[in-house]
Parts: sequence; structure tokens; C-alpha cells
Amino acid sequence: MTEETYAALWPRGEKTVAIAPLAPRLDTLEGKTVAFLWDYLFRGDEIFPILESELSAAYPDMRFVGYTTFGSTHGSEEGRIIADLSKTLAENNVDAIISGMGC
Repeated sequence: MTEETYAALWPRGEKTVAIAPLAPRLDTLEGKTVAFLWDYLFRGDEIFPILESELSAAYPDMRFVGYTTFGSTHGSEEGRIIADLSKTLAENNVDAIISGMGC
């Protein structure tokens, strides 16, 4: 009996981007501005108001920038929205982002 050998390929491509370090965590959320980013696909319109209410109760000086400021992070405009994101975040003095939701 002879043993056969088969060539196999790994289906995942080579990494083309180096892993970057994570941004440092905020020391507190008190007085910070938090932006909501949404892909307009799954219940963000229900979930973000709940998050805002709960976070505001814990951090009364927290400010929020709603997802409508940015537009949908999914779809025909997503390339422009992501390309403009750092500028839009800076214009709104954003300290942190909550991005969601996915389905």
C-alpha cells in the first residue's frame, strides 16, 4: 500500500497590516463626550437611548453626539463617512466612541 501526499493551502491570506497598540483607556467618563456610531442595521435607535440614559445617570456631566451626526457606517456612504470620521470626531470634541450594532 502506498501513501499519497496532498498539497493544501491555508484559506486565509497573509497579514498586510501590523497590529497597532490600543488607545489608552480614559481615566473616567465624567465630563467626557461620547459619540454613537451605528450601521443602521439592528436596533441602535432603541439601544443608544438606553445607553445614554444609563450613562447619564452614572456620569451627569457626560455629553453625547448622536449617530445621525455621522450617518450610517454601512452602505453606499460608508467610505466617505469613515474617511471623514477623524475630522467629524474632532469637530465634536469626542473623547470616546460606542459603535454598534451589527446583526
